[in-house]
Amino acid sequence: MTVTESGITPGKGATIDTTTTLADLNNAEDRTLVGRAADGDVRAFSVLVRRHSPILRAYARRILGSTDDVDDVVQETFIAAWQQLHTISDPAMIRSWLMRTASHKSIDRIRARREHVDITDNEPEAPPEHTPERTAIANSREDALSQVLSRLPPQQRECWTLKELSGLSYDDIASAMGIPTSTVRGLLARARRTVVSDMEAWR
Repeated sequence: MTVTESGITPGKGATIDTTTTLADLNNAEDRTLVGRAADGDVRAFSVLVRRHSPILRAYARRILGSTDDVDDVVQETFIAAWQQLHTISDPAMIRSWLMRTASHKSIDRIRARREHVDITDNEPEAPPEHTPERTAIANSREDALSQVLSRLPPQQRECWTLKELSGLSYDDIASAMGIPTSTVRGLLARARRTVVSDMEAWR
């Protein structure tokens, strides 16, 4: 199966539903689309791809730090989704599932890059902020932040991630999540309070 922003090239076992119009699918909720796609509805999955590709691309680019590998990460994320849709416990939270998957795949790419970097005997001494001790502290801080975020309610976590990691505007986040901008502000404010409080020891 090949995933594109305009749809997918179905593999063996994929089906095409001709009883529902494309307009109906475009207006359907994520929960409905996931259910249909899990049953093999290619057009429903294509709508999911078009709907969530922009936010996944922005998210992956933010993590990767460049446009390199972004398209590959997004495609791999949707391939994983097509294969695992039937395992998602809450279809309405497919965007969060996609973003977590894209995050894991982006981090895998970064690790792969580091493993292939040639280290020469003449490598300059690391600056003070990159000493082993400081690196260990930074890694511990990242682990602590990940744990804090994992305990946030899903919508708060998604708002925080889209704002703080992806750098999206309030309006863009509202559009991506399908909620009012005022709700985004409230969710983000609560998420930030929790993060600041629980990360106090790392300040």
